Amino acid sequence: MSADSNPRLPTAHDPYAALRFRDFRLLMAGRFTAQIGEMMVSTAVGWELYERTGDALALGLVGLVQVIPVISLSLFGGYAADRYNRKQIALISQLILMALSVALTILSVTQGALPLVYIVLALIGVARAFNNPAEAALTPQTVPPAFFANAATWNSSVWQFAAILGPALGGLIIGVTHSAAAVYFANALSGLALVSALLLIRSPQRDYASRDETPVQSLRNGWRFLRETRIILAAITLDMFAVLLGGATFLLPVFAKDILQVDATGLGILRAAPSVGALTMALTLAQRPPFKHAGRTLLWAVAGFGAATVVFGLSKNFWLSLAMLALAGMLDMISVVVRHTLVMLRTPESMRGRVSAVNSMFIGASNELGGFESGVAASLLGPVGAVVFGGVGTILVVLGVSRWSPELRRLGNLAGEDAVELAEMANEAAFSPEGVGAD
Repeated sequence: MSADSNPRLPTAHDPYAALRFRDFRLLMAGRFTAQIGEMMVSTAVGWELYERTGDALALGLVGLVQVIPVISLSLFGGYAADRYNRKQIALISQLILMALSVALTILSVTQGALPLVYIVLALIGVARAFNNPAEAALTPQTVPPAFFANAATWNSSVWQFAAILGPALGGLIIGVTHSAAAVYFANALSGLALVSALLLIRSPQRDYASRDETPVQSLRNGWRFLRETRIILAAITLDMFAVLLGGATFLLPVFAKDILQVDATGLGILRAAPSVGALTMALTLAQRPPFKHAGRTLLWAVAGFGAATVVFGLSKNFWLSLAMLALAGMLDMISVVVRHTLVMLRTPESMRGRVSAVNSMFIGASNELGGFESGVAASLLGPVGAVVFGGVGTILVVLGVSRWSPELRRLGNLAGEDAVELAEMANEAAFSPEGVGAD
């Protein structure tokens, strides 16, 4: 831990507990700035490609060329994060991402060939496949286990802030400069904040995975750990299917125009509602004590997310629809915080990279597939039927996971002494001869 770290357990709830650790503050500040840049780029790429082609397919290819490397390479990124120095992997990945953003700047200024743009976007996906597991595994090294829940809450708050500010700033820069190149270059500069933070972090870094494991054995043991640690797999499955089935946001343009009959401004407000709700919930969670019954809270939150999705699908009133989207965002944030905390606590240090990679891969894939599922369901059932089907499906998944993983239902407090005990049990199980992954 860094020099100002205090390893003592909290005697009362401290909303800013994780932020009192120097290295966590550095990581959050750097990550916040870099994530704003990433969100700006997502806006700029879509705007520029549609300006140049006028083809909606060109926009769909953006997500495709980036998600394929993430799905295919994340496991190798997780293996690297468990075998080598995580801070160095995150640092190298971030430098590569900055260089690729400069490449996008040059292609934008010179109106470079579109295949080159897609190649750069695919390389960005490759870099993120290694960066995401390393960064996720690095976070628990900056705070003690007793504060993992608080750290997960602030980490989620940072992401939601970036999700709200990034697209707005990207649009503002494009509006002022009439060019996406300025956004790409600003993103390259924003990466300097995370690079500086990583260089300043003093938390001890070491190799965790056994040197005796071959890459194939390492990946196999990672899968075995997840398969045998049913509570983590259950939490990831809940979130994955909630995103896959309950993704009403993919059909928002249809609802805004044909059902709620609002203009582009109304569509923008609807799009912002889930993020505003999520951010509100994240800040609320930071101020209140951790959940005493985290498992049941997680299950009810995801079920509530499904119910809010159903009401949104049936609503013909703009304000009711807006409220349901905000409520869905709030409930989804509860799910995210509990899941991230659980993964940090129940995953031994030797497995953090691989588990984070699987988590990132599943959630990332479900985001992309969720859009596809919504489109197919809408073509078969209509937009209202598609959204209602997704919401009901989410509730059914909750019922199934609840029966499949009784341990998740019984999950209690994820902070303080309970958190320390859970983390110690996870590490002891991993390093004992009978532990998960032992041959």
